[in-house]
Amino acid sequence: MQRGLLGCRNLNAALQENLNSEGPSVQRYGWTFRIGDKVMQTVNDYDKDVFNGEMGRIESLDTIDQEVTVQFDGRRVTYEFNELDELILSYAVTVHKSQGTEYPAVVIPIHTQHYALLQRNLLYTAITRGRKLVVLVGTQKAVAIAVKRMDSRRRVTLLKERLQELK
Repeated sequence: MQRGLLGCRNLNAALQENLNSEGPSVQRYGWTFRIGDKVMQTVNDYDKDVFNGEMGRIESLDTIDQEVTVQFDGRRVTYEFNELDELILSYAVTVHKSQGTEYPAVVIPIHTQHYALLQRNLLYTAITRGRKLVVLVGTQKAVAIAVKRMDSRRRVTLLKERLQELK
């Protein structure tokens, strides 16, 4: 989820404050952007050849020309300040935005605060994003709810067995 204490918006602000709070910044569309920030493209931009879900890092910020340059896998993409609504911080991302991507380590906040999203398929997707390390932070009650709740589609996974191995 985006909202709430454990939502991506709040987690991104807290992580940015602790990991990258120094240096020049620009504030646009409810976000503060700094050199070194991890960001994600949120819409397809065919002119820039960058697409929804691509992640990069802010390489430069020019307050005179009002431009931000982001490095996406070796490609530099320049945004005017008024185009920054195409970017969000991505220290933390939602399960939906992370689909199709793997990370070396994943920390998953799981709490009853996000009851609507406590579903087996979403928990499975979140867990399978981690290559080497997956950490669930939250309550056992939330994990139990997620494991028991299934959406309308039937999926065959080994989630229950994998969670039992952790005990």
